[in-house]
Amino acid sequence: MRFAFEISFMVFWIITCIIRYPFAKRNKSNQIEKDKKDTQEKWLLALAALGMILLPVLYFATPWLDFTNYYLPNALAFMGLLLLPPAGILFYKSHSDLGRNWSAGSEIRDKHTLVSSGIYKYIRHPMYTAIWLWVIGQALLLQNYIGGLSGLLSFGLLYFLRVQKEEQMMVSQFGNQYVAFKQKTKRLIPYLF
Repeated sequence: MRFAFEISFMVFWIITCIIRYPFAKRNKSNQIEKDKKDTQEKWLLALAALGMILLPVLYFATPWLDFTNYYLPNALAFMGLLLLPPAGILFYKSHSDLGRNWSAGSEIRDKHTLVSSGIYKYIRHPMYTAIWLWVIGQALLLQNYIGGLSGLLSFGLLYFLRVQKEEQMMVSQFGNQYVAFKQKTKRLIPYLF
């Protein structure tokens, strides 16, 4: 059963690459007006790539990390499996709704607009919500302290060190429009409180 959970996660991982590719390709032609990526963010993005991409693939493709395996009841792994479809849908929807405004880093694009429709009508950071679901699923499906938990740790660090700065950048760019948007939406989970 364990191998089926691992395969499911890797298929999900491939699907996220397929989802992101056309948006990343299209946005290369959309000029960056303000690049707010500092050295810290570049390191955090690299660390997130290590924890969410490289280490899971290394765990899946080789026996090198097997010495750090842990075992969870199948019911927990099934919960991890149930997190992947909503993560994939949110991941796609957040890219799609952002359109040409999407960027992997803290950047303001040419003709950047504040997106407050679609999924953004309810959540300010649906892509972060999707990735939280992804890395929790990763920890439940890849039952390995390095390959499984690395996503939670690396993305968690990126999220907590980046989200405040990102929101400050948006306030600087959009002023009261973004402040009003913040008051109408939740950061990660809609309808919370």
